[in-house]
Amino acid sequence: MDRLDELAIFVAILEAGSLAGAAKRLRRSAPAVTRALSGLEERLGLRLIERTTRNLAPTDAGRRLAEQARRLLADYDEALAATGTDRPLRGRLRVTAPVMFGRKHVTPLILDFMRAFPDIRVELVLSDGNLDLIEEELDVAIRIGPLPDSGLVARRVGQVGRYLVASPGYLALRGTPSTPEDLADHDIILSTARPRPPDWRFLVDGRERVVRVVPRLSVSHIEPALLAARDGCGITRPLSYQVADDLAAGTLVRLMPHTEPAPLPVHVVVPTARLMPGRVRAFLDHAVDGLSALAVLRG
Repeated sequence: MDRLDELAIFVAILEAGSLAGAAKRLRRSAPAVTRALSGLEERLGLRLIERTTRNLAPTDAGRRLAEQARRLLADYDEALAATGTDRPLRGRLRVTAPVMFGRKHVTPLILDFMRAFPDIRVELVLSDGNLDLIEEELDVAIRIGPLPDSGLVARRVGQVGRYLVASPGYLALRGTPSTPEDLADHDIILSTARPRPPDWRFLVDGRERVVRVVPRLSVSHIEPALLAARDGCGITRPLSYQVADDLAAGTLVRLMPHTEPAPLPVHVVVPTARLMPGRVRAFLDHAVDGLSALAVLRG
């Protein structure tokens, strides 16, 4: 096995936190990853990783080697990039994004990317849940909301707000709420696309206020909720990008903007900056540039 590849596998094991995770990340078999680690330890005459039934951790020697290996691998990648002789990018790219955001904003980016790189095959996985990039063999994810503390590499591309909206017809009939407490007298449309308690959070005079809502209509996705709101059935709370067109057209009205909670960040995420294939790096740069330019991500 190539010695540089051996070091790359060692670093991937530490970053993934397991031999199986490294195997999935590298698209290798688990036995091949295990053999690479055992071969490296045998050749050095050192134990690099302490393994238990539940987790693994680098030894002191392993930590020192990992630091050196990361620098070496980064230098190697930079050296290849500097030659300007890379072969045409090819292979499979798997991207995941929230359903509505993926349809409206990620799909056009992917189509542009495919025109620029005709030898790359793309699979777009739309899900409103945060899929595990390693388990699902995903290369790139677009995430809306705070990121958990993890080994993922993230590049922020903007933010979205959480808007309270209703149709002009509904407001003419039922009146316009001016405080969060006023919502108790209104019909609420709740989107339950993601598991969450039926609480809506607001900022009033710099302090958080939580309102427990009792929905008249609950739906499993935001698009039926917006359809119901346009039809005058009540008040709902989408993300700002989801109602940008409605607000511009006047089919929905933004309510109580002075009480909106802090915006949610939007990131493009990859499993690791190490061993990133050229096609993934190319799409990461393409997605960051394209999404950063979207007006709907300045909410």
